[in-house]
Amino acid sequence: MDTKSVERWANQNRTPRLGTARLAAEALGEDMFALWPSLRQPRAARAISPELVALYEQRADLPVSVFVDLLGKATERIDVLVYAAVFLHEAYPRLNELLRERAAEGCAVRIALGDAASENVKQRGEEERFGHGIESRCRLALLHYRPLLGTPGIEIRTHGTTLYNSLYRADDQLLVNAHVWGVNAFGAPVWHLRRTGAGTLFDTYAASFDAVWNTARPVEES
Repeated sequence: MDTKSVERWANQNRTPRLGTARLAAEALGEDMFALWPSLRQPRAARAISPELVALYEQRADLPVSVFVDLLGKATERIDVLVYAAVFLHEAYPRLNELLRERAAEGCAVRIALGDAASENVKQRGEEERFGHGIESRCRLALLHYRPLLGTPGIEIRTHGTTLYNSLYRADDQLLVNAHVWGVNAFGAPVWHLRRTGAGTLFDTYAASFDAVWNTARPVEES
């Protein structure tokens, strides 16, 4: 490498070719990328997760049958994390029967509902502009699920966490309803994930469910 080339690199903001830059950096005892940051190749971004099955712009775009079919095919685990999600029982009155059938077949069912008395539920009502409506919906949701109390294989708890996403898991498939400030849940996006072993999205949300579940209080039979 000649003196003029070195002067151009140093004084004229020129960048040498990769091979030349590597030799020059070794000769100078410096890091090549520290000398010429533009040579650093950006890591290729994966455009889509291998675990993403589908993306819906709004929950309202999904027929309730999508949720029902997903839960109805579960053989090992059903996890539901919501504040209320009363749309499920309203659109599919046989939901409790479906959950009983799954539990009778050995499927573990965990339902986590919002605690109507918690500050986070009240705050969500203000953010979604429902006012006290969200609290009444949490109570209504509990009334819907209460007949399942005492059913072997089914656990129901209430939580007071900030709900960033509603989760509907059936074995290795998961529907994630994102929550957007100022937007009702039915108007927010939903992504359908399937655990493939080639990504971490599914496990991230599954771990989130477990974290909330561990803070939740069991609902007692009355």
